[in-house]
Parts: sequence; structure tokens; C-alpha cells
Amino acid sequence: MDEKEFDYINVIPFIDIMLVLLTIVLTTSTFIARGAIPLELPKVTHQKAGALKAVSIEIDRQGAIYLNARPVILNELAREVRSFSPDMPILIHADRALALQVFVDVMDVIRSTGFKKISLRTEVKK
Repeated sequence: MDEKEFDYINVIPFIDIMLVLLTIVLTTSTFIARGAIPLELPKVTHQKAGALKAVSIEIDRQGAIYLNARPVILNELAREVRSFSPDMPILIHADRALALQVFVDVMDVIRSTGFKKISLRTEVKK
């Protein structure tokens, strides 16, 4: 039996697989970069570097509150936050168009549960 030798390697299937993998990576990185809740953070001129492990509280433009990306109402927030150690920092992500009263209400609930390390997330002005 006469065997046929390969004169070339067909790279089209390899390119197809690489394009699919590239699409998956780009789609996933877009979701990670945006985050689950769309917020427009307030701007500051300087920002400290480094990330801490913290409890995350997000407040969107309409005043909806999310604890670690899970929706909660203000009345439940105190009960939910008490499950964390009071030494753990709390990072608040609040939309810049949010009514101030909602932010003050959330801060009041957090302070009343005994947390001392509370920060507000901002973006650096460009």
C-alpha cells in the first residue's frame, strides 16, 4: 500500500479553535471588568493603591442596595451585616447620582452594627 506523504499542515482548524478561545476570553473579561451592577462612581484626584478583602455594599442610582452582589432591603441590611466580623472593612460602592439620604441611611445601619472600617469607592479623575 502506497502511503501519501503530507506536503503541508492544515492550520485552519487550529485558527478556528484559537478564534473561539479568543472570543470566550474577551467576553469573560468584559463581564469581569464591568461588574454585575452598573454604577457611575464619584471622582477623586488621588487614590491609594492596593486592594483589601472587604464586605462589598453597592447602591445603584435608584437606591437599590446589594450586599456582596446580592440584593437586600435596608431593614435586612443590619441583620445580614452582623454575620461578618466587625473588624472586617466595609467597602461601599455608591452611584454618584444617588440621593444622599439613601447613602446616609446605609451608613447609619452599618455604624449601628459596630463596624468602624468603612470606605467609599471612587474613581480617579482623568
